[in-house]
Amino acid sequence: MSFSSALLWRGLSAIVIGIVSVAWPDVTVGALALVFAVYAFIAAAADTMRAFGSDRAGPVVGSLLLAVLSVVAGVMAIAWPGITALVLTIWIAAWALITGGAEVAMAFRHHETAGQRAMWGLTGLVSLALGVALFVRSDIGALSLATVFGLFSLFYGISALVLYVQLRQATTPTSSPSSSGAGVGG
Repeated sequence: MSFSSALLWRGLSAIVIGIVSVAWPDVTVGALALVFAVYAFIAAAADTMRAFGSDRAGPVVGSLLLAVLSVVAGVMAIAWPGITALVLTIWIAAWALITGGAEVAMAFRHHETAGQRAMWGLTGLVSLALGVALFVRSDIGALSLATVFGLFSLFYGISALVLYVQLRQATTPTSSPSSSGAGVGG
């Protein structure tokens, strides 16, 4: 699976999870932990594909670290399904801060287009904002967490789809006007 396909599937899964989380915010803490675990495993798979799709060591290491972080987050969410809303909120806040920081850093890679760098930066900043908001108001409870996480997932999914489209457009060859025979003198 290519990097662009990984972005597509990551974006679509984040949107589905976001819609479910916003539509049914009264989800139990255990179900929310399971939803988070599924999303974390999907993110880990996408980051692993990104790591092995790169030809340089720096992006490989960074993507693999993000994948490991996501797997650990998913396993912990499944291992302790009775976790309290407070602990789950703090865990998701830490995850959002770390991944947001990594995405902001990815915005400064030189081989990306300006639009791609802007989307990485914006997505990272929103992730950082989610982490800060959840740390500041960790008492908001599972109901509010489901809604906030759902809105974040919707934004994240949409931004991943925008990056997917930009990447596809950047790699699709375009025909030049001179190749159609126009302007050829005779």
